[in-house]
Amino acid sequence: MIEFPRAVYDEVVSRASDGEEAEVCGVLAGTRGDGDEPSVVARAHEAENVAETPRTRYRIDPAELLELIDGIEAAGRDVVGFYHSHPAGPPRPSETDAERATWPDRSYVICALDGHPFVGSWRWRAGDETFEQETVAVREDD
Repeated sequence: MIEFPRAVYDEVVSRASDGEEAEVCGVLAGTRGDGDEPSVVARAHEAENVAETPRTRYRIDPAELLELIDGIEAAGRDVVGFYHSHPAGPPRPSETDAERATWPDRSYVICALDGHPFVGSWRWRAGDETFEQETVAVREDD
């Protein structure tokens, strides 16, 4: 399971909507859960999508990704996972998403915008080379 505070969840959906026809992307920071423990997102860090075809792909520049990771770790947080949008669907990881997943046991959150926004999450299981769907929980801000 991955848990978002309402404000961070709404921020991810808003960024996805603002991207219009291009995919948006970023890194999720917080506390990474293992086993039965949920991952808890504290902050969503927006990244520039530098993919050659941003309407159907996302890519975070490696230098920007390293900078984001350094900042997350300096703040005492973990990289919980990544988010990106699918402006025209599908509401699940694409074959390309699976081919490019490289962070084992991290969450890959997708905000699909074909109709009412849908936010789903999948953990990358490197040993099985597959995504495992997980529950997305939203808690009201304290």
